[in-house]
Amino acid sequence: MERANEKMSESGYSIESIDEATREHLAQDLTPDEYHILLEQGTEAPFCGTLLDNKETGIYACRLCGLPLFHSKSKFTSGTGWASFFEPIDKEHIREVRDTKFGMIRTETRCARCDGHQGHVFPDGPPPTGQRYCINSAALEFFKEGEEIPQKG
Repeated sequence: MERANEKMSESGYSIESIDEATREHLAQDLTPDEYHILLEQGTEAPFCGTLLDNKETGIYACRLCGLPLFHSKSKFTSGTGWASFFEPIDKEHIREVRDTKFGMIRTETRCARCDGHQGHVFPDGPPPTGQRYCINSAALEFFKEGEEIPQKG
């Protein structure tokens, strides 16, 4: 349900930041691994993600708030051990944050609405974008083409 003056993305989804209380309420439904990845900027072990080999057509949404992040048509096999995409559904749905942990400079990706950690983006992906969004399966929920994606929060 749209609220007055709510910030909407070009693709028609609310990208209004949710408050901390709502974020914590939504987090109650997460497993410990999902919580660690989404809220504590953790990562899953390579080649262990449940969505790594998913070949079905559909949408990958933020597990915490339901914001659609990637379409299966942008998924590709990168060989890195994480689900990889060359572009988001809507650039406004992904927030990029400079990450200097572990002595590296990387670009972390977060959900624009709930600020949940998704993974990182690297400039070594395939055409047409040259980007590789390297995403934790535990941060995503997959919805087959035609399924309704519940918007939480």
